[in-house]
Amino acid sequence: MSARQLLDQLLQSGQGLARDAAAAARGEAGNAAAAGTRGGAGNSLLGALQGGAGNPFLGGLGAGALGGGAIGLLMGSRKARKIGGKVAMYGGMAALGVLAYRAYNDWQARQAGAGAPPGPEPRTLDRLPPAQVEQHSIAVLTAMIGAAKADGHIGDPEKALLETELGKLTGDIEDRRWLETELARPLDPAAVARAAGTPEMAAEMYLASLMVVDEESYMERAYLDELARQLRLAPELKQQLEQSARAPA
Repeated sequence: MSARQLLDQLLQSGQGLARDAAAAARGEAGNAAAAGTRGGAGNSLLGALQGGAGNPFLGGLGAGALGGGAIGLLMGSRKARKIGGKVAMYGGMAALGVLAYRAYNDWQARQAGAGAPPGPEPRTLDRLPPAQVEQHSIAVLTAMIGAAKADGHIGDPEKALLETELGKLTGDIEDRRWLETELARPLDPAAVARAAGTPEMAAEMYLASLMVVDEESYMERAYLDELARQLRLAPELKQQLEQSARAPA
């Protein structure tokens, strides 16, 4: 399976996860109304994704979330719901390309308005030939897995779960070896950033990382800031990408 197909399947899994999360939230609200103060979080997909004993990577997944296990483990329930809505809006891998294109294009327009020479049209995932899409997809997958490790809490049990869930998206032995290698690699924003071959690729990688981390966590915020520095993102572009990731779907 190509990196493009793997990334597309991973992102498309957010559609089913978003639908299941919304249904679970509606069920939660109904249970809370019926039970008064108890609520139904313990039986919902959101509760399962958040996991028991405060561990966001442990716990079962709803039966309807085909492939949602991987994206849920990588992103956590709140972030998966957010990006899941965006993916459902645009469709699979194109969602990331569209979001990156808009953010990058808006940044270029503001730079031109401030007197900078106009830049070329951004060449993002949604508007590239197949060979370049493959390169971008590998870089984005590397960034997503790196960001998932940014809180320092992915131990051996969590790595095994991620390998299992990501492995469900592909039966190819080389894909699985690559995933296992990336999960086992020590967290290093500089190493992640080396996968960025173009400014647009760097923007996509940072946007994908934003989808995975919790910006309110000190460790994860520090990782993002260092990744942006290693990717050599202009501060204004960094801000534009963050605004794009936070915008409601």
